[in-house]
Amino acid sequence: MNESYSPTTPRPISTSSPNTMKIFMCFLIAFIIAQTIGTVLFCLYLHMKLDKLEQELSLQEDYLFLRRIQKCRKPEGVSSSLLDCKEIINRFQDLLVKDTEVSKDDAKFEMQKDDRQQPISAHLMGFKNSTKKVSVLQWQKTGYAPMSNLISYKGGTLKVEKEGLYYIYSQVSFCTKTAPGAPFTVFIYLNLPSESDRLLLKGQDTHSSSSVYCALQSTHLGGVFELRKGDMVFVNVTDSTQVNYDHGNTYFGMFKLY
Repeated sequence: MNESYSPTTPRPISTSSPNTMKIFMCFLIAFIIAQTIGTVLFCLYLHMKLDKLEQELSLQEDYLFLRRIQKCRKPEGVSSSLLDCKEIINRFQDLLVKDTEVSKDDAKFEMQKDDRQQPISAHLMGFKNSTKKVSVLQWQKTGYAPMSNLISYKGGTLKVEKEGLYYIYSQVSFCTKTAPGAPFTVFIYLNLPSESDRLLLKGQDTHSSSSVYCALQSTHLGGVFELRKGDMVFVNVTDSTQVNYDHGNTYFGMFKLY
């Protein structure tokens, strides 16, 4: 008896297992990412909390230190307290000394910074306030050349408030006719209250050869000098009535080199 052969029908392949694995992997990755973000946020929060706690502890220590000082200052609290008041007072005094030194250093730094920012200089223009002869030429400030507060002016004299090396200069313009005798002379003096005035610079120019009109002439002086705090400098001429005070013709000034 012949039997017909029929091949076994293959079982259908299940597709549910790979999909489940994919879903599980996605869930696992999302969980790991969320866990990492949570850990980072928790670390940041903990760091901020520790900083705040440290600040509060520092403030509390400062408060307790001040309370100890206050208690040590009370006569009735010294004997009844177990605090070492002598050590506490010494620590407080050390803090005051250090704070004073820091304040002085800051003030010195600010002064040095101001000195660097603002040049120590002065430039004055000639000023005629009398038709008579004067022993010291007079000057006035100019708007285009501000004067440093470390140089003061009074009565024709410039006074330095900071010692150092200064360049001192002056130009005097004058108008003369032919005349016998000494030439027109310009002097720059260092005024010393306890001594005679010291001559720093001297310039001379001969009289004009014209006998009809006054020919304008000028003498310029300049030099570097070491000045101390409080030193005063002024300009003098042989005949102040001959000085020409037109703008830019006669001037006087100085500036600090270092």
